[in-house]
Amino acid sequence: MPLIDRLIAANDADWRAYTHHAFVEAMADGTLPAPAFRHYLIQDYLFLIQFARAYALAVFKGRSLSDMRASLKGLSAILDLEMDLHVRTCAGWGISAADLEATPEDTPTTAYTRYVIDTGLRGDLLDLHVALAPCVIGYAVIAERLAARPGALESSNPYAFWIGEYAGEAYRDVARSAAETLDALAGDDLTPRRFEQLSVVFGQATRLEAAFWQMGLDSAR
Repeated sequence: MPLIDRLIAANDADWRAYTHHAFVEAMADGTLPAPAFRHYLIQDYLFLIQFARAYALAVFKGRSLSDMRASLKGLSAILDLEMDLHVRTCAGWGISAADLEATPEDTPTTAYTRYVIDTGLRGDLLDLHVALAPCVIGYAVIAERLAARPGALESSNPYAFWIGEYAGEAYRDVARSAAETLDALAGDDLTPRRFEQLSVVFGQATRLEAAFWQMGLDSAR
């Protein structure tokens, strides 16, 4: 069984709470309040800055040149592609680059991103990628499920672009690659004790991702 499937099974309740959160369910039917999504967009930009740092740490933690090059590719994708795309997306929602730069991190943003970085600092490259997995792989899982909902991808749904982006083949390739990386790093000698350690990391990261969704909902109340 792939490591990601084992981690999800060991944290089933937390995984479901994250992947079926009210925030994403409301995106699928178009009822998510716009202020909630705007808050999410801004915080997700700040989130990406810290994730870039996490990938920079992954370069340092690489056990081989192949590991280092793979992490550098992820870092470059965030800095050179994803952040520019995010700025353009935010502009479409009336959020300027100046707004993004001037807004401080909300507590859930700090909590999750620093947990990922701290996990990477304390552990090895596998620990770091397990902490990243709920975000990298979870977004594909969520979007694929939402895309199957009637009307989710209709032009009348203001969140269809988000669902379509993460349900698309390009992002599914990213998620598949992340899952394969977990298996490659774990190898064939993953002991029960080591798996339990990784499961704890994965569970906490998953709960922090759910808190990130909840932050968006709370901001609109």
